[in-house]
Amino acid sequence: MERPMRGCIVLGLAVAAVAVSGTFLSAQPRSFTVGRITAAPGTRASGFLEITARAGDEGTRIPVTVIHGATAGPVLGLVAGTHGYEYSPIVAMQRFPAKVDPKELSGTVIIVHVANMPSFHGRTTYYSPADGKNLNRVYPGRADGSLSERIAHAITREVIERSDYVVDLHCGDGNEALRPYTYWMTSGTPEVNEKSRQMAIAFGLDHIVIDNERSPDPAKSVYTSNTAITRGKPSITTETGGMGRIDTDGADLAEAGAFNLLRHFKMLPGEPKRAEHPMWIDRSEVLRSPADGVLHPQVQPGQTVARGTLLSVLTDYFGNRLHEFRANFAGEVLYVVSTPPVKKDEPVAMIGQIKRE
Repeated sequence: MERPMRGCIVLGLAVAAVAVSGTFLSAQPRSFTVGRITAAPGTRASGFLEITARAGDEGTRIPVTVIHGATAGPVLGLVAGTHGYEYSPIVAMQRFPAKVDPKELSGTVIIVHVANMPSFHGRTTYYSPADGKNLNRVYPGRADGSLSERIAHAITREVIERSDYVVDLHCGDGNEALRPYTYWMTSGTPEVNEKSRQMAIAFGLDHIVIDNERSPDPAKSVYTSNTAITRGKPSITTETGGMGRIDTDGADLAEAGAFNLLRHFKMLPGEPKRAEHPMWIDRSEVLRSPADGVLHPQVQPGQTVARGTLLSVLTDYFGNRLHEFRANFAGEVLYVVSTPPVKKDEPVAMIGQIKRE
């Protein structure tokens, strides 16, 4: 849940634009380049950001599409596949570009189709098979680091720093049953935080987790969205789908949310289908396993639970009960790990409490 080689950039988006209510009224005078992928005004282009091999790994390639509108506007970065077993947003971002007409678009969309290719091809949850690291825990990355750190460095430089707004599109990983929700992180300036809040509402999911625990230090941003926020770019993280399935509903929600944001930013005509009555979750907790073992979940995502409700049971490999996971407060199950294997310190379930008005 909840993900980058550094290419040669020729941005050259010297737009003599007039901003009116968040829109830009002039034509796009130049092409837009990410790495070696260049799109002329009113066109789209696809290619790869190349992460060169180093001692100990083979490097990788990150598939990216740039949709460069015919008229000027903001740059929206959409990142899918931070965790390679999270298929719903990956599928959504495969079909999304063909549905956006560059000639009708104001501004530019950068789409990272699969940020974590080693995990995608290895079918791994959380951790990359290349270096054992969680890509969404190593931002802003390092140019001379492990493969995950180099991926994070590339996405930071080529996508996040090139964008005005960023969305990190997630779903429940291959082991997680999840109800849809959005994270609103508050680690930026008041202006950035408010714009991020408006993005969360515009995306359209009615459950929004308020996350006040991210570092405001750009050098220790850790997470994809927080890397954007600490660099002055409003950003959200979304969760739609889960359990390693090609979840049609989850993919539909991710795609609809991306279109909602294009309309929110006046990059396409029309109004977004905002969350009309968002449920703000101001208290949440991720329960983690105290040991390796076998999980036996007792609840479903979206289920309302009272304090003390049994969420899951941990046994050893012989069936002996090791631990009971119980809700520490009344709330709603946002996700629960629904496959048996678990290792020490890995998540088991997440509970959220709706904020009282």
